[in-house]
Amino acid sequence: MGAHPQASGASAGALEVTAFPEDRLEQARKLFAGPIGFELSAPRLDVLPPAVLPEVAFAGRSNVGKSSLLNALTGRQGLARTSNTPGRTQELNTFLVGQPPVMRLVDMPGYGYAEAPKDVVRSWARLIGDYLRGRPTLKRVLVLVDSRHGLKPVDREIMELMDKSAVSYQLILTKADKVKPTALAETLEGVAAEARRHPAAHPVLIATSSETKAGIPDLRAAVVAAAFD
Repeated sequence: MGAHPQASGASAGALEVTAFPEDRLEQARKLFAGPIGFELSAPRLDVLPPAVLPEVAFAGRSNVGKSSLLNALTGRQGLARTSNTPGRTQELNTFLVGQPPVMRLVDMPGYGYAEAPKDVVRSWARLIGDYLRGRPTLKRVLVLVDSRHGLKPVDREIMELMDKSAVSYQLILTKADKVKPTALAETLEGVAAEARRHPAAHPVLIATSSETKAGIPDLRAAVVAAAFD
């Protein structure tokens, strides 16, 4: 579906970014304006549907705003369930995009919730590891990072796991509206510098806000590029 842009992202004060070209943004907008629906919840890899469609997965610490971002991405208020309770997503939730379906979005369990029972944490970790290593149609994982906090040790653990599994991933900042533009620019620069040290990390970051919709058009285009380019 065309070439990758040199860079993409949301404008963040003094931070200079190169957005996807208008035709790529429109292509992605049309795709996500079409049919999108929940498919199933999989507690284990063998419950997932056959691996025949390209998949883009969403990962992040508990309460990073993953469900809200999925709803903003798809333009649907309740596609992914949002909750103030950390650790609510405990399975792989899959969503079909297009009619007939042309790709699949996968909502992964939130990680790093310290108060979860240890057996639950182990189960989540096993499910995430199995999916990352064993899903041949997984094109990219979007790792969500809270703009207010930047990368945490548990984020780095997931990044290292994906490096070892040779799984392509891209860092996406959430809640960009919650910090001042200068602080957001500093966070973006710091996270980008760290990402460059990871072999499986995509070099371009995107800052997003589920509330203001900043960065959402570029995020849609990034998902389409990951799935089909």
